Amino acid sequence: MTNDHKNRSTGGFALTRRQLGQAAVAGGALAAFGRAPAFAQNTTLKVGVLLPRSGLLAQAGQACQRGAEIAPAVLAEMGYKVEVMSADTESNVDVARSRTEKLINDGANVIVGAFDSGQTAAAAQVCEQRGVPLVMNIAAADRLTEQGFKTVFRNFPTSTMLVSNGLALMKDLFAATGTTPKSAVFLHANDTFGMANKQALDALFPTLNMPFTLIESISYDPKAQDLAVEVAKAKATGAELAIVTTRANDAIMLVREMVKQRWEPKGIVSPGSPGLYDEQFYKVLGKYADFAMTNLPWYDPKAAMTKKVEAAFKKQFPNDRFEGYAFNVAFTFEAILIAADAFKRAGSAEPAGLLAALRETNLTDKMMVGPAIKFDAKGQNTDLVSACIQNHNQRPTVVLPKGSAELDPVFPAPGWGKRA
Repeated sequence: MTNDHKNRSTGGFALTRRQLGQAAVAGGALAAFGRAPAFAQNTTLKVGVLLPRSGLLAQAGQACQRGAEIAPAVLAEMGYKVEVMSADTESNVDVARSRTEKLINDGANVIVGAFDSGQTAAAAQVCEQRGVPLVMNIAAADRLTEQGFKTVFRNFPTSTMLVSNGLALMKDLFAATGTTPKSAVFLHANDTFGMANKQALDALFPTLNMPFTLIESISYDPKAQDLAVEVAKAKATGAELAIVTTRANDAIMLVREMVKQRWEPKGIVSPGSPGLYDEQFYKVLGKYADFAMTNLPWYDPKAAMTKKVEAAFKKQFPNDRFEGYAFNVAFTFEAILIAADAFKRAGSAEPAGLLAALRETNLTDKMMVGPAIKFDAKGQNTDLVSACIQNHNQRPTVVLPKGSAELDPVFPAPGWGKRA
């Protein structure tokens, strides 16, 4: 297998200097010969929204899509004019690349996406080549903002930020409940996101003076039909805490197998991955979904922007619970808001002006907990903070920090047979 084929098939995205040089030349040639997209002076921003609405990651992609669909109406009330152009990556890196090209060719002024780190990396390469801004909604792999790209902006934590904040909140959890596990096992998907989290955990764990030992890391294929072997292996370690990096499908398989094998650690905690708070997780698992915890950035239920988005969500999707979709909706909405705000300040969709305006972003009217949205020289928002979210009555509930808590944390979690 060639390195090129390996990168495409696994979602790898390291660009060589030669490739970067070729990209720059290609971008210059497109402009020189008039084949670059024409950005006319207009009053409406065309946002190409790139998401995995089918395939392995369809549930998350469709949740994000809800945020994109309600954005134009909400933003119109705030004086922003936005047109959303949607494309489905089919949960495939190569499709993500080709759909990004098509969105740009069809007139998209900015790309928003793409939930998955590997697919986002493919989009980033295209956007860098074409000189079109990419505002990431959700994608955590550190390398996305470490390759020197000039057109990428991420209002989402890196894997290092997620794991660091997540481990710190675990200490707060143990202090608040008076219970500290002696050992832990880490279960994670072997995709781009899961491996990035493992690398972050391996690097950070020895430096944070955690009160438990990390016995083993166990990886699995998120496309697997079941996780019986992996759960049996984790149970055999005797670990008192299950640390996980999941998405909805594998989170469901993981908990189902834990119930089946009667593995009852003191708790299941994710240092910043989706899955445990997704609506599908609640619908499929019912009471077994409760008491799982995720440490990640979360929306502020008291923020004026949250109330606007929640009202629009309930109007457009009356049969869906906002709480079960809110994380994906919020970050996707905020990505489009960031682009719209830059467009308004730039006064044009011309790429250079739009990129300059994005670099000067300073948004305080937003949904997520934490300070204003700003980007460093790499295009990363470094000020994102996390909260501890625990499932109660099949609802994601803030339990830490105490000042924002809706309920007190429950740890250890009740055994599977003791759930109401």
